[in-house]
Amino acid sequence: MKIGAHVLRNALFVAPMAGVTDRPFRQLARRFGAGLAVSEMVASRPELRQSRKSRLRLDHEGEAAPISVQIAGADPALMADAARFNVDRGAQIIDINMGCPAKKVCNVYAGSALLGDEALVARILEAVVDAVEVPVTLKIRTGPSPQQRNALRIGRIAQAAGVQLLAIHGRTRACGFAGRAEYDTIAEVKSRLAIPVIANGDIRTPEDARQVLRRTGADGLMIGRAAPGRPWIFREIEHYLTSGVRLAPPTVEEIGGVLLEHLAGLYALYGDEQGTRVARKHIGWTVSGLPLGEQFRREANRIETAQAQLAAVRGYFERLAAAANDERAERLAA
Repeated sequence: MKIGAHVLRNALFVAPMAGVTDRPFRQLARRFGAGLAVSEMVASRPELRQSRKSRLRLDHEGEAAPISVQIAGADPALMADAARFNVDRGAQIIDINMGCPAKKVCNVYAGSALLGDEALVARILEAVVDAVEVPVTLKIRTGPSPQQRNALRIGRIAQAAGVQLLAIHGRTRACGFAGRAEYDTIAEVKSRLAIPVIANGDIRTPEDARQVLRRTGADGLMIGRAAPGRPWIFREIEHYLTSGVRLAPPTVEEIGGVLLEHLAGLYALYGDEQGTRVARKHIGWTVSGLPLGEQFRREANRIETAQAQLAAVRGYFERLAAAANDERAERLAA
């Protein structure tokens, strides 16, 4: 997979998710096999650039190339300026958000709300492509509503404007995240465009990945909600697509080590106090489905300091590992 001059390891992408795909998460996902991890969206409004939230979202220190930054907004001139601003600060790919269904984004006529105004879409894409020399990519949904799926027209506008890759989530703006993703629209867009098309939506397992690729003919896959707490999903999908064989799941020891590494990255980026708060959701996602995971999640949510949080996570996984070892010993003795 290539985007401009950038050659990616594979065609597996981390979907940009606000509050999730910060630098520590992106680094983990890349280490586990993702070809590209797009940043959390950053607003195009210049008065927001110096906020703490924006500065943290624009922190790419130590991040492997290529660095892809997603921008959001509805004004072509501001979007062009935001693209230049981010390229000047290290972005090597600019991604445009026209897929977010969140009300606070759509209420300012950004994200997937833009899909209802194809002329404005064209002006934004042309302005951003003309503003920077790096590749520009686009994330969309299949349309404003199930009765108005216009992804193919948006795709043609994007291709004509010079956008180099299109990612499509298989739901409309009106659908939010309800129901099942549909892939027929993605398949139609892929069959009609020359630029790469990436399929997104309800890809939770390696088998899902293969099925969606076969169903859509897409050039790659974008993984979103299945990745938090499971960054190794990229390793599992990459292996399955190339070999047809399922990898063994990670051991308890590996899961615990990955989570501790993630927590250390969160504390380093946000500081101990905010990092402890941000870490709670990642702890919850990671221990979901593990023995006594829900009980531990509730306990961990009450911890106030980074040091105590680390100790609790370490202790939890040590107890799981000891229990697993005891179980193995009992089976061997039987």
